[in-house]
Amino acid sequence: MKYTYTCKKVSLSDSIKAYTEKKISKLDRYFGDENASASVTFSVEKNHLCSVELTIRGSGTLLRAQTEAPDGDMRGAVDAAVGYIERQILKNKTRLAKKLRSEGFPPPAPADDFEVAEEKEFPIVRTKRFSVKPMSAEEAILQMNLLDHNFFVFRSSEDDSLCIVYKRKSGGYGLIVTDEEQ
Repeated sequence: MKYTYTCKKVSLSDSIKAYTEKKISKLDRYFGDENASASVTFSVEKNHLCSVELTIRGSGTLLRAQTEAPDGDMRGAVDAAVGYIERQILKNKTRLAKKLRSEGFPPPAPADDFEVAEEKEFPIVRTKRFSVKPMSAEEAILQMNLLDHNFFVFRSSEDDSLCIVYKRKSGGYGLIVTDEEQ
């Protein structure tokens, strides 16, 4: 697995990098893919709250966890992020196994230290239909706030791409811009 580190308002020691790689390498058995990559962002907030954001890309799957730990405990935040991703893998192991098998990888092996009930279905309890209108990202944010939603889908007035604006947990807004696949 390839590792990429980003640090915000904190310097990262080699021992933390080694610890992080050791913990994340436990997830290698689920991917079996040499092209898998892990992106880890470390940050420290004002009240000494350590935050770790872990994103793993492999076998056409994207997994993400964002965890926090008090009092400068980076190792605790790393443990929590890796544990969260492993629980997500185990919770969805049947679907992931089908996907990975179709791509030629072995199915995920169950971990002995977690007891997670697998979700059998994803029940859709409501379907909404609406027209996607061309607008700017600022107009979409305004519309999202007027509706008191956490996200809003719109078509960009600049390049006609399908976009999504959303509220970030850490404050501010995010923008997802889709690319049409050929």
